[in-house]
Amino acid sequence: MAQTISDVSIRRQGRSDDQRAQRHRVGIALTYLVLLGGAITVLVPFYSQLATSFKDTSQIVQGGSLSFPNPLRWHNYIDAFTQQGTSFGYYFLNTILIEIGQLTGTLLTATMAAYAFARLRAPFKDQLFFLVLALIAVPGVILLIPQYFIYTKLNLTDTLWPLIIPAFLGGPPTFIFLLRQFFQGIPGELGEAAFVDGAGTMTTLFRVYVPLAKPALATVAIFVFIGQWHDFLGPLIYLSNEHHLTLALGINNFVAHTNSGGIQSTPWNLLQASSMAIVLPPLLVFLFFQRFFIEGITLGGVKG
Repeated sequence: MAQTISDVSIRRQGRSDDQRAQRHRVGIALTYLVLLGGAITVLVPFYSQLATSFKDTSQIVQGGSLSFPNPLRWHNYIDAFTQQGTSFGYYFLNTILIEIGQLTGTLLTATMAAYAFARLRAPFKDQLFFLVLALIAVPGVILLIPQYFIYTKLNLTDTLWPLIIPAFLGGPPTFIFLLRQFFQGIPGELGEAAFVDGAGTMTTLFRVYVPLAKPALATVAIFVFIGQWHDFLGPLIYLSNEHHLTLALGINNFVAHTNSGGIQSTPWNLLQASSMAIVLPPLLVFLFFQRFFIEGITLGGVKG
């Protein structure tokens, strides 16, 4: 009798395990289906843009945007950047200059501010950090008008400086928070040992903490690069001279110039070629540095 009960129990346990395994397989299959749907949603428009950038007008009309270009018209990219009424050379140079300024300023000042909040002792440090956290909830659009008035009084409008100076004032408070969390996860004994050996505050920061914070710094750099590369509102407000515009505004001018004859006359192949030239750099940056990006986000979120 006891053996019969034991056999029944074993069979029930086996069926339960089979049901759990089946549910697990179904869950995995559904997960992959959702991911596949998301990938298709992202990749199809990207492929359409890429394919259109290599076609001529007749190929677009006859085959649509999803057909494979045959032959490939590499010259579309040259035509797009030499289109009359645009100055893509200036657009690209201005964007690079702003990127260099923002990356340098944000990485330098946000790192120092985060280190101060994480490791230094100062009166009202916690209260000031709470103020920094509160600023995260303030939309940047609210600050545009007062900032514009300030830069107008300083005669800095229609220059690149309004887009660079804020980076040297700590940058977005989100980056200070992320770096502070990372610095708090680094053992304090390392900094104390450096102080014992005679290192000052800045030496300890840049010789001890910064090398260990490369994943977090790479994460901040990626956010800054991608955010500035695609920034449209800031340059639109502060810049007006054709030779001071950025790539985002340049594409807008390109569309306005090519649409002057109506939507039927728009050279979609050239428009997509110029758009691809703007899309690819941030995409390549993320692909090459995604390991640091994921590591920085993970460690910065769980430490502290």
